[in-house]
Amino acid sequence: MSETAIRVDKVSKIYKLYDNPRDRMKEALGFSKKQRYKEHYALREVSFDVEKGETVGIIGTNGSGKSTILKIITGVLNPSGGDLEINGRISALLELGAGFNGEYTGVENVYLNGMMIGFSREEIDERLQDIIDFADIGDFINQPVKTYSSGMFVRLAFAVAINIEPEILIVDEALSVGDVFFQTKCYHKFEEFKEMGKTILFVSHDLSSVAKYCDRVILLNQGVKLAEGEPQEMIDLYKKVMVNERGQEITNVEDILNREEEKSAIQETGDSSAEWKSHYQINPNLNEYGTHVAEIIDFAITDIYGNYTNTIVKGTTFQIRSKVLFHQKIQDPIFTYTFKTLKGTDITGTNTMYEKVSIGTAEAGEIYIATFEQEMNLQGGEYLLSISCTGFEQGELRAYHRLYDLINITVISDKNTVGFYDMNSRVSVEKCTQTT
Repeated sequence: MSETAIRVDKVSKIYKLYDNPRDRMKEALGFSKKQRYKEHYALREVSFDVEKGETVGIIGTNGSGKSTILKIITGVLNPSGGDLEINGRISALLELGAGFNGEYTGVENVYLNGMMIGFSREEIDERLQDIIDFADIGDFINQPVKTYSSGMFVRLAFAVAINIEPEILIVDEALSVGDVFFQTKCYHKFEEFKEMGKTILFVSHDLSSVAKYCDRVILLNQGVKLAEGEPQEMIDLYKKVMVNERGQEITNVEDILNREEEKSAIQETGDSSAEWKSHYQINPNLNEYGTHVAEIIDFAITDIYGNYTNTIVKGTTFQIRSKVLFHQKIQDPIFTYTFKTLKGTDITGTNTMYEKVSIGTAEAGEIYIATFEQEMNLQGGEYLLSISCTGFEQGELRAYHRLYDLINITVISDKNTVGFYDMNSRVSVEKCTQTT
């Protein structure tokens, strides 16, 4: 008979949102008789059980409450309502190194962090060498943590958390720390935990890892549990949520089906009155500039089904469109797009000049639509899309209109490889008849 390691029963987390700091102060001091805040539910009556020895994944869109529920389970946050039952000692890979003291050496922080988790000095003594070996940061282990690079810092923090060998392991997007070799070591340790029958609660946007390691998956959205079940079934449902969710309330599976019916009805009627860009949330910190002799008046990203979306499933085709109004005559304008990481690193992009598409002469008052169609081979994650219209005048490049970091693009993947994009390798392995 299985035993319950974690029981979450109708747990809610409510935050008070104030219009300004003065309202918060007035309420704290008891000067205000009326309610000056709005309630925001980060979690709303979420319930689930995790049995001992199970690996359970939690997936969902940004802001769905994944990290909040993990923080409540680990005691970092208190719930606003509901009950919680934990049977077993927990080690959490949440905010790696949150309890480290920069003035202490690596070894001193190992003892500090271990004791904060609840281990005795003797227990940490037994595991110290394993932690040092796993972190593999050399002589820096005896130097103050403030001298560490960010990579060394997370390696040590991960090594402490993973080598304590808890009964319950809580993981929040922590298996992608360090370089590729350290990540491989982390995944091997994760697999060891599964083989030892440890209980694991696992949050990740890496759907390939969720599908590979999890026995069961819970899908959250906007603080509500939508469903739970087999990993692939929940991943497929998650993809539908990502395609349908654009600031709309989705609190159950029926909402997703209704959104799909609404989109089909709109496409059948051919309603094209709305601007394309009205379907997207534009970056409030958009970097826009140019001479404006040509102007990008509309844009769109559409998926394989022609839906307006900023969520693309890896391996499917999609389109980027930009609609440009020319205010004066321009010879051979160039349409472009670029994908960046959230940190601003250019990953890939192209333009009509690279693709050898000649526009010719665009006259004043004319509107052109550039459509780039391609397969999405970027890894699952979040990216920024930039578009522009440029051209050459007397041998000098001119920016007519550039929209840098225009919108975010979410790529959903159930198979990630190393780096930014997938080489789509075709793999074959055969047994060699020769023996040694």
